[in-house]
Amino acid sequence: MSRQALGKGLDALIKQTQEVVQMTTQEAAQAVEPTGASVTRIAVDRIVPNRFQPRRVFDESKLQELSQSIKEHGLTQPIVVVYDAGLDKYEIVVGERRFRATQLAGLKEIDAIVHKHLGDKEMCALALIENIQREDLNPIETALGYRNLMSKFYITQTDLASYCGKSKAAISNALRLLDLEPEIQQALQDGMISEGHGRALLMVTDSAKRDGLFKKMYGSKMSVRQAEDAARALMFPSKKSEKESKPAEVASFENELQTALGTKVEVKYGKNMRKGTLVIHYHSLDELDNIASRLKNKML
Repeated sequence: MSRQALGKGLDALIKQTQEVVQMTTQEAAQAVEPTGASVTRIAVDRIVPNRFQPRRVFDESKLQELSQSIKEHGLTQPIVVVYDAGLDKYEIVVGERRFRATQLAGLKEIDAIVHKHLGDKEMCALALIENIQREDLNPIETALGYRNLMSKFYITQTDLASYCGKSKAAISNALRLLDLEPEIQQALQDGMISEGHGRALLMVTDSAKRDGLFKKMYGSKMSVRQAEDAARALMFPSKKSEKESKPAEVASFENELQTALGTKVEVKYGKNMRKGTLVIHYHSLDELDNIASRLKNKML
């Protein structure tokens, strides 16, 4: 399905909102007048969080820092809200972190851009894209946001990648993290392991072996590369002795390429090492697409 599935005018809405949230309040007031929105001061107690907020974890120390800055210098950029007549409240579209910091600062009012008409889909899209572009989300929040947006708009990973400014492989890799067990997903949300560690765990298809590697990873300072090596050792134990018998330069080449591509790589050759075969393994179409993207990026 084409990008038009996102709805007529959403391109312009996203672009306009992204530009406005970087402006000062005075600049924003001039920019939004022709678009059916306005900038005004709203009582903090009349504002409610975004129902579609993809971020689930707010760093309290960073909120305190922002709150202190707002106390000293004021809020330099307005938040974006939409009026909900049923609740007689304003719902946040973009800027919940700034709103929370304003609350902590004890201020009673906040500058806000008020959109007159925004549907649920537009609110979901704007909230997700703003957070992704600011890199404020943890890997699981990002993946859940992608999935939510795809299900609401009935769009492909390619379309979503275009809107979010990401590669299709990045979208695919993020979504695959949702296949991990809840305990592992929680560790990703808490920052106890990285997204790279999560992708290494996805290489292990046996749930018991994956759980064992996760516990080993969780309780040590295992690097992503070490995690990938451990995952390959679990998946291909019979190849270990063959690997060790290869010349050091061949084994080193295989390891480097495996790290670069995120999958098992084998160099096969006969007595004459000048000719042979390079084998790149994959276990799903998504993984094949990811490998192809990495190879293309290396060649460009």
